[in-house]
Amino acid sequence: MVYVKNISYILSHIFFLVFVYVFTPHRYSKGKTFSVCLFSCLLMTLMDYFKLHLFSGSAVFYFFTTITQITITQLTGLFITEKRTLKTLFIGLSASNYVLVGTIIASILYIFTGNISLALTGNLLAHLLILTVLYSRIGGILSRFCQRDLGKNKWELCLIPIFFYCSFSSIAFFPYTLYEHPENILVSVFLMITMLVSYVVVLRYMDSEAKQVEEYWKNVMFESYIKGLESQSYLVEQSEQNLKILRHDMRHYSMMIDSLLNQKEYEEIRNITGHIHEVVDENKITRYCENLVLNTVLVTMAERAQSLQIAIHSDIVIPRQIPVNEYEFAMVLANLLENAIHSVENLEIQKRSIHVKLHCSADHLLIDLENQCMQEVSFDSTTGLPKSRKGKGHGLGMQSIQAFCDKLNGTITCYCENNRFRIIMFTKF
Repeated sequence: MVYVKNISYILSHIFFLVFVYVFTPHRYSKGKTFSVCLFSCLLMTLMDYFKLHLFSGSAVFYFFTTITQITITQLTGLFITEKRTLKTLFIGLSASNYVLVGTIIASILYIFTGNISLALTGNLLAHLLILTVLYSRIGGILSRFCQRDLGKNKWELCLIPIFFYCSFSSIAFFPYTLYEHPENILVSVFLMITMLVSYVVVLRYMDSEAKQVEEYWKNVMFESYIKGLESQSYLVEQSEQNLKILRHDMRHYSMMIDSLLNQKEYEEIRNITGHIHEVVDENKITRYCENLVLNTVLVTMAERAQSLQIAIHSDIVIPRQIPVNEYEFAMVLANLLENAIHSVENLEIQKRSIHVKLHCSADHLLIDLENQCMQEVSFDSTTGLPKSRKGKGHGLGMQSIQAFCDKLNGTITCYCENNRFRIIMFTKF
């Protein structure tokens, strides 16, 4: 029986690391990641030898050794993953539950058959089957789950695998095992089924909810884009009409200038040419950048700022073709500008200003916004982004900005000093 436990635990360590390796992005190279996993597996196996052979009669040693093993396995998962967040911790805790299933199946087979080979074969097949089913059913969901921002107070997700793990352990392993209380087998089987179904349901629900949030912001961005196009179309029509009038009146201006030249009324001529320049300038179409989508959003936000007497000082260099999704970029830009406008719209007129620097090229993207901020800003301890003052259910704009930055493997820096708020996002392609 101890032999079955030894092999079963080794398989559990291996498949735990395989699970984390498959379902999380890696921080290090394949060689270094494999070396870390191998070292962790050997350390776990050595500790199994101590608790199953050298100190097999000590329940206290078994308990503390198991706690140490759990800590080491979870730290290994966090160490090799690219982003050490609650999301990767959740996946690591979930992996511990899935490998427990294989261990329990091995114990059940051995209890009913007494055949070591059959028990270990069932253990191996159970691990392979679970890994294959999860990869095919929720592999894509877990991948998107790692890329998205969980938002506020999502640490409760980690409680799901923790309570499942405690339930499995108390029923099947400690303080009494299934070998000692086989009547717990039926409860263990139903608990395994409940866990598998629960994970699929919860993750799919979260994926559906995240997609709805993404669709909402896409709709907001497209609405802004359409309004911007309508506004630009109206401005073009007005400009064309005014320029037609100007062209019609040019012969009259020409006659007046010729007459004034004969009279040597040079000052009056300057007034006429100044008026012509004013009409031309008033009907000039504002263009912030060459990209149509981004320019539309910028024009819309600039008009909104102008209606609130907010000055926008811009330094924008964006070509027609950009190396990122222009709609996602536009959505991020709209969110940032909207937040900045909300921050300054109620201030004194001389303080209503926003400084915008946008540079996008083939090798990098820089977004740098700065504005006056008289209210206290609270920053999220995990993301470093400002929290919404409107409470629960808000702050989705910042989440979309974080998701865009994560997708590009960029960095975001936020700070508020001397009543000036600044956010900088940079990524190198």
